[in-house]
Amino acid sequence: MKALVYGGPGQRSWTEVPDPRVQDPKDVVIRVDAVTICGTDLHILGGDVPEVTPGRILGHEAVGTVVEAGAGVSALAVGDRVLASCISACGVCRFCREGSYGQCLGGGGWILGHTVDGVQAEYARIPFADLSTYKLPASVTDEAAVLLADILPTSYEVGVLNGGVRPGDTVVVVGAGPIGLAAILGARLFSPAHIVAVDKAQSRLQAAKLFGADTTVMADDDPLAAVRSLTGGLGADVVMEAVGTPETFELCTSLVRPGGRVANIGVHGKPATLHLEDLWIRNVTITTGLVDTYSTPKLLGMLVAGQLDTGHMVTHRFPLEEIMQAYDAFSPPGADRGAEGRADAVRSGHPARVRAGQPWPRRPGRAMIRTGGLVAAAVPGSDAPSALGNRGASLPSPVAAPGAARRPGRRKCRVRDQRPVRSGRCGQVRRRRDHDSGR
Repeated sequence: MKALVYGGPGQRSWTEVPDPRVQDPKDVVIRVDAVTICGTDLHILGGDVPEVTPGRILGHEAVGTVVEAGAGVSALAVGDRVLASCISACGVCRFCREGSYGQCLGGGGWILGHTVDGVQAEYARIPFADLSTYKLPASVTDEAAVLLADILPTSYEVGVLNGGVRPGDTVVVVGAGPIGLAAILGARLFSPAHIVAVDKAQSRLQAAKLFGADTTVMADDDPLAAVRSLTGGLGADVVMEAVGTPETFELCTSLVRPGGRVANIGVHGKPATLHLEDLWIRNVTITTGLVDTYSTPKLLGMLVAGQLDTGHMVTHRFPLEEIMQAYDAFSPPGADRGAEGRADAVRSGHPARVRAGQPWPRRPGRAMIRTGGLVAAAVPGSDAPSALGNRGASLPSPVAAPGAARRPGRRKCRVRDQRPVRSGRCGQVRRRRDHDSGR
């Protein structure tokens, strides 16, 4: 099979690797139907996560179909359509028993695309499958479900719940990237009085309004003055950091009111200064965290019930074999894309052209890879067309029996918001959004 393989800082390739196999009785192997590129993957490529070694298959967010199950798997069967969570759980260690699955001591936690091979591949092994996957109802599309693998539970647990958002609060989200936008979506569930978005890109601030922010502030203006003006000089009740840089963390600590809460969501690769000389007397609570995904069942139920509108979270879709192009679209301008990182490096075998609103042609193994962001056509002032290639309900290919030969099919992927990039099908061009903020 082929997979997206990390080759060291700044190096990635779409290359042939051995097929995954069941290594433990609790494993399953899935055919990957939808995956994502996370901002954390970019941190890995930037050298910020040294635990990830060259040769590792990246990716920790997927929807797939079970093609092989270990003897110890009791809740899943071949053919089941599942969400593969970004967090794996052994279920028996102290932290798993407390619901802190991200801190699992029994071989779980964040391991996919980190300490074991991930899911940006045609097939993937999922450890601790009974406790680390969720069966999906037919009413939930791959595109909606894959948002539950990481982005929605991360923003909800590490941002909204850790921040203790309450009715009537003033909430500030610093960084209106995909995680920041998801945090705005989650904060709205608790009826805050105000949601303020801060970012360097005007297009992202426009998107933040679409997701529910009532006030937006350019980072280069004066966010502190804007927040104080809105709160009678007090500051925000809750501030969420959704970027992962020292400057944005320090900005968050300046925006919070005495007795308020700062919830850090961003992935940090550099030290940040904690100004205790200012904070010690202000009764400020600062939280950090790796997502535990304990909220995933609840969020899935809300998605099924129509209480979470994720329709604006997708910008681009690519066949899986064009994931190098997807990374190019998502990478910050000027980033080192590696030897094979050119947008035309994986352009062979394009599918038939598809118009907006039409299902994909019936083709074995078709699927989508979401890489977050927002719908380009929904951004005010955007001249980008609507996203193409909505997935038809009848597209999954027949499921192979355990041990049977598996023929990789074509996949499609979608990518978080960034620079103009051709879709590879109809030549449509998406609007660039800066990568200065957001995970």
